[in-house]
Amino acid sequence: MFGRKISLFKLLGFEVSIDLSWLILAVLITWSLSTGLFPHYYAGLSAAQYIWMGVVGALGLFASIIFHEMSHSLVARRYGMPIKGITLFIFGGVAQMEDEPPSPRAELAMAIAGPISSIVLGIAFLGFSGATGAIAGARPIRAVLAYLGFINLVLAGFNLLPAFPLDGGRVLRALLWGWKRNVRWATHLASRIGAGFGAALIVLGLLNVLFGALVGGLWWFVIGMFLRGAAQQSYQQVLTREAFKGERVRRFMAPNPVTVDPTTSIKDLIEDYIYRYHHKMYPVVKGGRLLGCVSIAQIKEIPGNERASRTAGELAKECSRDNAIEADADAMSALTVMNRTGASRLMVVEGGALVGVIALKDMLRFLALKIDLEEE
Repeated sequence: MFGRKISLFKLLGFEVSIDLSWLILAVLITWSLSTGLFPHYYAGLSAAQYIWMGVVGALGLFASIIFHEMSHSLVARRYGMPIKGITLFIFGGVAQMEDEPPSPRAELAMAIAGPISSIVLGIAFLGFSGATGAIAGARPIRAVLAYLGFINLVLAGFNLLPAFPLDGGRVLRALLWGWKRNVRWATHLASRIGAGFGAALIVLGLLNVLFGALVGGLWWFVIGMFLRGAAQQSYQQVLTREAFKGERVRRFMAPNPVTVDPTTSIKDLIEDYIYRYHHKMYPVVKGGRLLGCVSIAQIKEIPGNERASRTAGELAKECSRDNAIEADADAMSALTVMNRTGASRLMVVEGGALVGVIALKDMLRFLALKIDLEEE
């Protein structure tokens, strides 16, 4: 879902990050508030006032989304659901769960917490806006507070749509899950409804464009595309977790992987390994013990005239959690690492020894076969 993200700070133990797409949204919101909404509804203020009102409004929206996602995360923590962090991106924010909720009750509680928090926040902002009515010179402050109150209520209303994976869609899935006691069926139905809402927004966007509302139509179109894609992806994630439930990495690993002796020269490593096996990283092993890993990125830093005299052992770095995994680790953990790092294969270790390699293509082949054989 995300591209490159920037970590900002930690709040109550959760890492808060922004996707680079959020910066685009922040600029657009600030510009539209300072040149459109506030001048239209609050005429007579200076250009400087409109600019700072736009900036404060955008920052307030940023804080509101964090508050919304933090509510999800705190409830998830109460039910034992691990949350990696909170990331803001161009369509809002998301609490990044490492696993599905353990029960329909947990799903319902976590899902409803976000909209409730936004409703409470919206009412509070509107109340503060009304309280500033009698204060002289407080018109800009009143305008920003009124905007934040309104936008939080809109945020709550939009998220309550029964379109998975929006909060309302998660509420729907929790109810369906509790009814049938089948999370896969519940997710499938909720995802189809979410994809349907996405398709409806796409059509609405195209109609807006045809009737001259270009900017608004494009936004509806893009949001519809995102919602449709997210709904389909969410169902695939459930299928993947169910398929790999209880499976260990050792089941999918290939034993006897290609290894490099630490005395191998960089020149021979290139000629005899990289050009032969076409991997981007190789384990450096001596006596069955994994000494480290050497990658193409490291080799590229070595000048051509030094490659005959330098060895793989010199370049080998300790295999981190980004390129190695324990044999008895959950198979989903391997997929999570691959998804996070973009790696297509991981070293499999046991007691410090290299015992195999797990490849993404082998796991995907198993996933396709299992889904095909067990399709309901």
